[in-house]
Amino acid sequence: MSGYDRALSVFSPDGHVFQVEYALEAVKRGTCAVGVKGRDVVVLGCERRSALKLHDPRTTPSKLCAVDDHITLCFAGLNADARVLVDRARLEAQNHRINLADPASVEYITKHIAGLQQRYTQSGGVRPFGISTLIGGFDPQSDKPNLYHTEPSGIFSSWKANAIGRSSKTVHELLDKLWEEDMDEQKTVELAVKSLLEVVQTGNQNIEVAVLRPNKEMEVLADDYLDEIVRRIEDEKAKEAEEKQSRRRHDD
Repeated sequence: MSGYDRALSVFSPDGHVFQVEYALEAVKRGTCAVGVKGRDVVVLGCERRSALKLHDPRTTPSKLCAVDDHITLCFAGLNADARVLVDRARLEAQNHRINLADPASVEYITKHIAGLQQRYTQSGGVRPFGISTLIGGFDPQSDKPNLYHTEPSGIFSSWKANAIGRSSKTVHELLDKLWEEDMDEQKTVELAVKSLLEVVQTGNQNIEVAVLRPNKEMEVLADDYLDEIVRRIEDEKAKEAEEKQSRRRHDD
């Protein structure tokens, strides 16, 4: 199979393009990101790397990127690749406003990002983007929340809740179990934080959460508010553990 893993335009004998699979591996090793859709809100959350002691925290790149006033993107994978893709998406959003005098829909921006990712899987002299994205927001003049997922191969799909990056399978199982129809904003935020705590062991210190509402710009939740939510979730877990232990004692 020598050479198949270095060529973008050559399939391996079993029909794979290995460069795309290597990009997926980069996503799996990236920090975790989640997206949860509520009744009238979209919540995007991501794991934040701990800043080194001598590092200026103001220059730490955020994984929550505003593409337009009504669209936000979070990602898992390579930061450098994400910066290029986000800049292209922002440029397309502004071009849409200038040319059509109307903001772009969330699906339109998603298709544009997915198309860029797919183009880089078939051209010589380039390699696939090593990121997956979760794109959330509200279409102009609409209160319906949207949440999309794109992969390095260029596939995109719509979701009610999803997770990407490190330990995404574990987080996805939790979301699948706890997600409910018509959740209000508080429940949606709590579910996003609870799912991130499955991966992040340091509480709200390494968590970043953004809330998207119709006809409003993205709001990044303050650390104090996140700390309150984390404390509530940890109290619930402790209470459940005590109840299980007492049931075991009773059975014995």
